[in-house]
Amino acid sequence: MAVKESSADIRRIRAIRALLGQHLHLLVGVDDGIVEGIEAGAEGWIAGLVNAFPTESVALFNLAQQVQHGQGDRAQLEKLYAWFLPLLRLDTVPKFVQLIKLAQEMVGMGSRHVRGPRLELAGDELEVARTVIQYALENRPTQ
Repeated sequence: MAVKESSADIRRIRAIRALLGQHLHLLVGVDDGIVEGIEAGAEGWIAGLVNAFPTESVALFNLAQQVQHGQGDRAQLEKLYAWFLPLLRLDTVPKFVQLIKLAQEMVGMGSRHVRGPRLELAGDELEVARTVIQYALENRPTQ
């Protein structure tokens, strides 16, 4: 059985492990907590930005696991995480669906349009999000 831990309090992963040991598979449920979640004992990740950045998401998850097991390059992990964090944080706010869909549109993998009752991004909110995503695209790491 697996449990998605989405409180954004990484300490809960250790607390659940302390109570239940390995009886549950713990999954990180907030995008910007993946590295810390893996370090705390999570085994998986339920991610949103993976829909727009699948290659980088898989690379980040794999590097975090490798580093956790003493086999990966910590500097490489930190570099990728630093690049990805502004994007991952888009998935931690009330309009995360709209923001993920915008990112998908900007990488050519979907449309930013949402169905009601969700409201479309507009004005400054839309422009700030576009700026964050465009900056990430212009500075995208090579794999």
